[in-house]
Amino acid sequence: MKKTTPDIVIFNIVSYLLLGVFAILCVVPFLMVLSSSLTSEQDIVQNGYTLIPSSFTFEAYKVAFKNPEIILRAYGVTMLVTVIGTIASVYLMAMTAYVIHKRTFRIANGLAFYFFFTTLFNAGLVPWYILIIKYLNLKDNLLVLILPALFNVFYIIVLKAFMRGVPEALSESAFMDGASEFRIFNSIILPVSKPVLATVTLFIALQYWNDWYLSMLFISDENLRPLQLLLYNMVTNSDELRRISALSGGGASIDLSSMPQNSLKMAVTMIAIGPILFLYPFIQRFFVKGLTLGAVKG
Repeated sequence: MKKTTPDIVIFNIVSYLLLGVFAILCVVPFLMVLSSSLTSEQDIVQNGYTLIPSSFTFEAYKVAFKNPEIILRAYGVTMLVTVIGTIASVYLMAMTAYVIHKRTFRIANGLAFYFFFTTLFNAGLVPWYILIIKYLNLKDNLLVLILPALFNVFYIIVLKAFMRGVPEALSESAFMDGASEFRIFNSIILPVSKPVLATVTLFIALQYWNDWYLSMLFISDENLRPLQLLLYNMVTNSDELRRISALSGGGASIDLSSMPQNSLKMAVTMIAIGPILFLYPFIQRFFVKGLTLGAVKG
């Protein structure tokens, strides 16, 4: 049945309205966090969280940046871990997906089952902790923030499904011209897979950027603490706030009773998500295309 012009117009109007409402629902929480971070603590206690600050103040950000060196060092650790971890993780997972997607590779199905099998069982926290600390000796080592998240079976499956849609004639022709598997992978498969790689890269980068659990377990050196753990401690641990205040104020301690705790939580949230908000517009087109192609070819 062929759709008439009025039907198309009505469909477009309803679609845009629904998408507009959904976009507003996504933006409102962010605006509320931003507004609350710029609102005085007294107004938040009296009036709650609002979209428009009733009394504009930077007091929460002043507390968060009492000692900028601590924040900047934590930013540096987080960025280093995120960049190295994301590049290594995406490349290794893409390489793994390339191997198991090849139908000519005899044990491809066996390897795929092995990767999937590891997602069904977990030895538990205690054996894993002993392995990291006693046998791998990664205590207070930045590698402990990178290695555990290098492989994600779900993303490997997504990459494999996308690569199955790449014409095999491309690889076969390159192989007949004398190209090695590494050359085929790096020069043909990776460029063709840019959309899905951009999508996976964003998810992996978010995972590394937002991770605080690994650092809480294995990092005790203050110079190696990532941003998320530092901000978590600032919000939940009064001793952390006293220490930061003492470092920046010549040993004087701040009065925690006057601490803008509610607005501080919103401020540290904005500090943590800021870089991701600036990064997303640059890779949005790859992200959307990767999700679309993955939905069609998967």
